Amino acid sequence: MTAPSLGVAGSGPVVALAGGVGGAKLAEGLQAIVGADLTVIVNTADDTERHGLLVCADHDTVMYTLAGLENAEFGWGIAGDTWTTMHALERYGEEGWFRLGDQDLATHIVRTERLRRGERLTTVCRDLQARLGVHAAILPMTDDPVRTQVRTDDGWLDFQDYFVRLRQAPDVREVRFVGIEAARPTPEVDATIDAATAIVVAPSNPIVSVGPILAVPGIAERLAAARARGIRIAAVSGIIGGKALKGPADRMLATLGHEPTALGVARGYAGLIDTFVIDTVDGALAPEVEALGIRAVVTDTIMTDDESRARLARAVLSAVGAA
Repeated sequence: MTAPSLGVAGSGPVVALAGGVGGAKLAEGLQAIVGADLTVIVNTADDTERHGLLVCADHDTVMYTLAGLENAEFGWGIAGDTWTTMHALERYGEEGWFRLGDQDLATHIVRTERLRRGERLTTVCRDLQARLGVHAAILPMTDDPVRTQVRTDDGWLDFQDYFVRLRQAPDVREVRFVGIEAARPTPEVDATIDAATAIVVAPSNPIVSVGPILAVPGIAERLAAARARGIRIAAVSGIIGGKALKGPADRMLATLGHEPTALGVARGYAGLIDTFVIDTVDGALAPEVEALGIRAVVTDTIMTDDESRARLARAVLSAVGAA
């Protein structure tokens, strides 16, 4: 299990905006340093319903990672999980392309049943985290249902159909967040942003992981208010040398008309952030990033183990004045 704070406890609340694997890795590094002072606001637009159960893909990836349970080989799910239930479902003719391990299924069963009893998504998720011994807080961006859909040359698809079933093969021409207009940040999200002493945008897909969080009505405005009162906001590029280390962010940026580089990501965040952290491979882009009015920090951003995750977390916290 991930250890609690290792040295910057008491520096004040740190907030991270995160999607799946890249966000989870940086969150683990941040948790190792600031412990319970960390709150991760996670994307819920990747959530999906499978076999009658609500699956919160990004939340669960972050939760399992911060609990020290993640399947490092897949980047999702629980290490050492088994697939007995999935095999049985397939025997009954159910689709099995969205793989849910037996232990992972327990998470979705408990969450879905409690939601059916009328509990809030945030309340249920916080209890699941506590039972797994997670030190940081992980907050859904909203308790309201929001679903990402992507338009390909064959029409609109639910995000998980594109991401898992089709393995991100089709080009994405357009993205929409169904339900976003009616969604609202929770009181916990509002209070967390208001109390933050530093805010970090994780190296998650800027369009379909961070994008939905910023699109929840009120969140971008609250971040702007935090920045106006002197709270620094830093983002970490998930694009290194023109490529995403995992996932389709680079190809998605290109097909949606953006430059698929760290500079392209910085342009998308211009006006939201003060500091942009890029990898040493992209160091030559620093002057162009700074021409956007954003401070550029160049460091090794590749996270391969606990030490490198904590190292990047320290660099990011230093960039926002929290270390």
